[in-house]
Amino acid sequence: MSHMKHDRLETAFIQPGTPMFSDVMHKIETATDLSATRRRDILSGLRRVAKALNRAPEQVPADAIWLQTRLNTFAPASIGLSPKTWSNALSDARAGLVLFGVVERRISRKADLSSEWGPLWDIVLRRNDPTLSSSLPRLVHFLNRMEVAPRAVSLSDLEAYREALTLNELSRSPVSAFRSAVNAWNLAVARVPEWPRQTFTLPSRSRRIALALDAFPDTFGADLALYLDSLANPDPLDPEATASPLRQVSRTQYRNMILRFASLVVRSGVPIERIDGLAALVDIGVAERGLREMLSRTDGKSSVGISDMANLLKSIARRFVRVGEEQQKKLDHWNARLSAPAQTGMTAKNSARLRPFDNPDVLVRLLRLPQELFNRANAKKAKRRDFLAREEAIGLAILLNCPIRRKNLTQIHIERDLQRPGDGRVYMVFDTEEVKNSLLLEFDLPRPVVAMIDEHLATRSPLLCPPGTLWLFPRRDGSQPLNLTHFAERIRKRIRRETGLEMNMHLFRHLAAKIWLTEHPGQYEVVRRLLGHTNTSQTFNLYCEFEAGVATRRFSQLISKKQSR
Repeated sequence: MSHMKHDRLETAFIQPGTPMFSDVMHKIETATDLSATRRRDILSGLRRVAKALNRAPEQVPADAIWLQTRLNTFAPASIGLSPKTWSNALSDARAGLVLFGVVERRISRKADLSSEWGPLWDIVLRRNDPTLSSSLPRLVHFLNRMEVAPRAVSLSDLEAYREALTLNELSRSPVSAFRSAVNAWNLAVARVPEWPRQTFTLPSRSRRIALALDAFPDTFGADLALYLDSLANPDPLDPEATASPLRQVSRTQYRNMILRFASLVVRSGVPIERIDGLAALVDIGVAERGLREMLSRTDGKSSVGISDMANLLKSIARRFVRVGEEQQKKLDHWNARLSAPAQTGMTAKNSARLRPFDNPDVLVRLLRLPQELFNRANAKKAKRRDFLAREEAIGLAILLNCPIRRKNLTQIHIERDLQRPGDGRVYMVFDTEEVKNSLLLEFDLPRPVVAMIDEHLATRSPLLCPPGTLWLFPRRDGSQPLNLTHFAERIRKRIRRETGLEMNMHLFRHLAAKIWLTEHPGQYEVVRRLLGHTNTSQTFNLYCEFEAGVATRRFSQLISKKQSR
């Protein structure tokens, strides 16, 4: 049997003697109690999982936890598989691990249920509730196998179920399967009178640090409001005031930064009653506690967020609190020491995510996705999910043709931002008040995109929103645009599911620059205008690396050409 090579970091925590996929496959090939078809399917599933991990079967340990950690980030579209095909591959691979004894066999027959669980589950099935019948059965059979009576189920039993999923399932997210089962249990309490009455609260996945404003003394909230008002309405005769009013988006950002910093100060051990105003935050002792708390979360290294906070504390002390010279000098010193270097070029993560687009086929696949996605839904028979898919298709089409910021995309107003001069063309125009840096943006929408928008607007009501809703991407009551974070996550998941690519909304702006500069090296002014940057130097600092790739390829081609002479 081939075993783990423990000098490899990726497999350092795998138990000695853990078999590899190749060992499992050998046992399947020699099994006499399997039909030829079943043997073929299991071997195919194991090979596909190995391919998904970009490893040979000899390099894949048959360990459920090791596999789940890596499969959790895998998108089946990246190797040309549909979600259904991938689900079948996982199921077949798991069957192979069951035969090898790596994971436990599932027990899911109704006849296996006890006299308490069996009748109760029959009641659920007779309701024909797809949510309950799809999310609950594995949990029910687990509890039955553990000999836990329906009315005796406790939180510790559910935690045991989560551990069993981790140890014995081959899925991309045991945590999601666990949460889905617990939510379905609570839903059964509400929908099925005969179901046990106990409900369970899932632990929050929120990582929110900031405390609510009303948790602080009232004087802190009042002082914060005065400070934000001074930024909105600066005194023109005050030499320390800002030169011009700050936009609402900047004031909101400052508010959130101050509230988060105050919360970190409290978490560091400073009594919340002491934080009675902004003067308390720029007190040397308190400011140091807060900054050290931030540094403790980054291994003692400064970051853009820490640098920005140190700069904001310095500004508050000088312009609003008006502290003494020694205190100001200390805050100025910390700001200088914590200053993060200005970013030049793309981040490593964004560069890695853009690299697949060096392959023209990958780019074409993304460019064609909006229309393909839109065409899947038949407007006459479309369901709600089809209209949601059409929303995402239109969002993608706009981002590809008009690389705007994600806030502008989410808040497109049909009458204000989509202007129709009457000749069939549609212009998407964002006034200076709508744009981050107050620069007017205008795009001539391609006719295929206009056609998608018009068809969607004509058919989306009342399934998605009330008739007459004026937002292109509205909340379901039509009162406001969609939540930005929610819509951005929908777009990201759609792209990953359909193409296997990791793309967020903002990356479309970088992709636009990459596409243009690859075809037209040196034309930074065009990119600046396209993206709405304030100056060309900003554009150059971000995207000059795109030309480096073109230059190195052309130089290599030149050398090859000369060598062939």
